[in-house]
Amino acid sequence: MLHKTRGIVLNYIRYRETSIIVKIYTEEFGLQTYVENGVRSARSKGKIALFQPLTLVDLVVYFKPGADIQRISEIRCGHPFYRIPTDIKKMTLGIFVTEILVLTLREHTGNSLLFDFLQGALVFLEEQEEQVENFHLFFLMSLSAYLGFGPETARDIRMQLQEHSLAVNAAEEKVLQKILTAPFGGPLNIGKAERMRALDLLIDFYRVNLDSFTGARSVQVLKEVLE
Repeated sequence: MLHKTRGIVLNYIRYRETSIIVKIYTEEFGLQTYVENGVRSARSKGKIALFQPLTLVDLVVYFKPGADIQRISEIRCGHPFYRIPTDIKKMTLGIFVTEILVLTLREHTGNSLLFDFLQGALVFLEEQEEQVENFHLFFLMSLSAYLGFGPETARDIRMQLQEHSLAVNAAEEKVLQKILTAPFGGPLNIGKAERMRALDLLIDFYRVNLDSFTGARSVQVLKEVLE
């Protein structure tokens, strides 16, 4: 049976001579794996661009419950991005977000609230003209709530980290509270050192709450680009 759904492309790998295996987080079915045949052939006319990480797509898909790999009937770009692929800061933030999503999204069932948050965050990153240096902090803090371990206060983060012998001082807790309570993407009035430390603490927060989360390799590059 065919179904319409929105999706966010996470990544793909090459499969055989001209095909790919692509992971897409969908609104209706959660995380799904699809095979797309012939997309790397000369006749595909650049269709591979639709499968770049974080591309927002509108899909018509076949869905067979329990199948490891599904198939796509139709695909088109739902909201083209121009700044994220070309602006170095936004591109690096996009790489970081992609890695976080690959490491944290596991459910194979739909979650429209989570999907709406992810799509809105990506559109915000694309359209925001300045002050994107704190985007990743807002993203991590907000995403934790949709994943089921969002804190009510920064003290919750401090207490959880301290249970794992990870220290958080009063100044750091204050910064985390700012991130938690400020409007998404709003001004935080924090310095570079505070920003970098907050990122480390949030990564640790994810690590202690998600067994499969071992950290993000793109963190160091992100820190260098956002200096």
